[in-house]
Amino acid sequence: MKVLLLRHGETPGNRRRAYIGSTDEPLSPQGREQAQAVAVPPVERVYGSPMLRCRQTAEILFPGAEYHPVPDLRECDFGAFEGKSYEELKDDPAYRSWIDSGGEGEIPEGESAPAFRLRCTEAFASLVEDAVGRGLSSCAVVCHGGSIMAILAHYSGEGDFYRWQVKNAAGYFILWEESAWREEKRVKVLGPFPPVPK
Repeated sequence: MKVLLLRHGETPGNRRRAYIGSTDEPLSPQGREQAQAVAVPPVERVYGSPMLRCRQTAEILFPGAEYHPVPDLRECDFGAFEGKSYEELKDDPAYRSWIDSGGEGEIPEGESAPAFRLRCTEAFASLVEDAVGRGLSSCAVVCHGGSIMAILAHYSGEGDFYRWQVKNAAGYFILWEESAWREEKRVKVLGPFPPVPK
């Protein structure tokens, strides 16, 4: 089964380089343009985060397709950092401590990195089982940058979370094969989306 993992288009908060996790922002005009400029392959089913920015991106990319929300694919809850940019936070001792921890420390009133990653990887496993149970050969998953990073760091066998950063309205093609999934809980990353011209 071929899976297209896609990040939503840009939001106003993304444009400000703010931490946008639990805030249910819509796409910005630029985000709509980004999505409209992308040509996606046909897929048999579209899954994704329940957040508005993901639903709007899916509506543009897969017009007429039914959208199947997976609640635990939503972005990390950044708690006290939510909606603020680095510039706004750089003098906050709690923020500096979190940055110094490589994002592994506690976020005041927010979600811990291990809890977020576990939530996303379990959600991905459940949607894979659903897709396989339906006999699908292709699906798309429209979610968030952090969710994609968590999924690929865990299931690709290449565990560096930050290696998998992805721009808005971009993502990765991955291949699910039964033997690799059942034996090692692994997927194969086929390459970036949109594909890089040779």
